Amino acid sequence: MRAFLSRCWPRTLRGRLSLVALTTATLLMVILTVAFNTVVQRHLQHQADDELRTRGAAVAATVDTSGPRVRILETPGEELLDTNVWIYADGRLLEKPPSATATGPLTRAADRLAAQGGRSCVTTHSHGPVRLCSRPVPGDKGAAVVVTALDLSPYRSSADTLLLASLALDAVMLACTYALTRLAVRRALRPVHTMTEHATQWSAIASKERFGSVARPTELAQLGGSLDALLDRIRALLRHEQQLTRELSHELRNPLARIIAELDWWQARPRSAADTRTTHEAIADAAQSMRTICDTLLDDARDGADAAPGTSDVLPVLRRLADRAATTEKVTTEKVEVIVTGQDDGLSAGVPDALLERIVSPLLDNAVRHARARVEIRARARPGGVRVDVTDDGPGVPASFAPQLFQPGRRADPGDGHGGAGLGLPLSRRLARSPGGEVHHEERHGSGATFVVSLPAG
Repeated sequence: MRAFLSRCWPRTLRGRLSLVALTTATLLMVILTVAFNTVVQRHLQHQADDELRTRGAAVAATVDTSGPRVRILETPGEELLDTNVWIYADGRLLEKPPSATATGPLTRAADRLAAQGGRSCVTTHSHGPVRLCSRPVPGDKGAAVVVTALDLSPYRSSADTLLLASLALDAVMLACTYALTRLAVRRALRPVHTMTEHATQWSAIASKERFGSVARPTELAQLGGSLDALLDRIRALLRHEQQLTRELSHELRNPLARIIAELDWWQARPRSAADTRTTHEAIADAAQSMRTICDTLLDDARDGADAAPGTSDVLPVLRRLADRAATTEKVTTEKVEVIVTGQDDGLSAGVPDALLERIVSPLLDNAVRHARARVEIRARARPGGVRVDVTDDGPGVPASFAPQLFQPGRRADPGDGHGGAGLGLPLSRRLARSPGGEVHHEERHGSGATFVVSLPAG
C-alpha cells in the first residue's frame, strides 16, 4: 500500500500543491453538499407537513362533535377532502379513502396514529414514501381524529434532482479548482525555476551577480538571500582553493630551492665522501620539510576551522627553527643572529609541533630576510595560552602598508630582490586561527618589526 501511494504521489511541487488544493476543495465540497441536501430534505419535509396540517384542518372543520354522535358534514368539494383522509371517532374508523383497504399498510399506519392521539406524523412506504399526520378534533362529548396522507415521491424526486445537480456542480468546481491551482502554482514557481538556472550558471563561473539587487516578493527575496549566501560561500571556497595552491607553491619554494642549490654545489666540483654525505643530509632535510609543509597545509584545508589536535613543547620547536634559519645564505653571509628566549622550558601550546613550525616559520623567514643583525624569538605564557614574539632590527613595516600586511600576494617592496610571493604572513595567520589562535603585527616606535603569535595553552 505504501509503495502504491509512493508511486501515485506527485514528484513535482506543482503537482503536490495542486493535489493538496484538490483534496481540500473536495472535502469542503462534500461537507457543503451534505449540509445543503440535508437542509433541502428537511425543508421539503416541513412543506409536506404544512400541507398535511392544512388539509387536516380543512377536514376537521367538516366533523361535527357537538352532538351525541360524531357526524361528518357534507360540504362542496367533498371528493377532494376524502382523498387520503381517515376519520376516527372514539377509536372507530368512520371514513377512509376509497382507494385504501381496511387492512392495507396505510390504514394500519393511520390506525396507529389515531390510537396515539394528539398531533403526530410518521413516514411509511406503500408503493413509495407516504407521509401521514394526525389531528384531533376537539369536542365536548366525542373524541374524533383526522389522519391525512401525502405522497412524498414528488418531494423526494426534487431532492434527488438537487443532489445530482449539486454533485455535477461540485465536479465542475473541482475541475476548475485543479486547473486554476496548477496554473497559479506554475506562474508562482516560474521565478524559482529562473533563479535556480541563474544560480547554477553563476556558481559554475564564479560570477559576482546576485539575486538581492532585484525587488521580489518576500518568500522569493528570502530564497534569493539564501542563494546569494550559498554563492558567496562557493566563491569563498574557490578563493580558498586558489589561495591554498599559491601557499603550497610559496611554502615549497624554499626547500626546493635549497635542494637545487645543494645539487648545484655538489656538481660544481668533485667532493669528498664527507661532503657528499653532508649534501645528502641537507637534501633529505629539505625533502622532509617539503613533506611536512604538504601534510600541514592539507590537514588544515581538510579540517577547516576545527582545532588542530595535539600539543607541542614551544621552546624546542623554536630552537629547531632558529638552527634551521642559521643555514640560510643570508645568515651565513651577513651574520644575522637568531636568539630564542623563554621563561619556562616546559611551556606547552595546544597545537602539534608541525603546525607550530608552519605558523612561526614564515614570520622567522620574513624577520631574517629584513633584519640587519639580530632576530629574537621570545616565548612566554599568557592567561589561557602562549605568546610568541618574533622581532627583528630591520627597517620595519611602512605605516601605509600595515593595513595590507596580511592580504595574500601583497608586498611592501616588490623590488627588494627576494623572490617572495607575499603569502607567508597570510598563511601564518590562517594556520594560527585554525586552532583558535591569532597572528598580528605589533607597532613599534623604534626600528624593526614585531609579529605576535597567540596560541591556546597545551
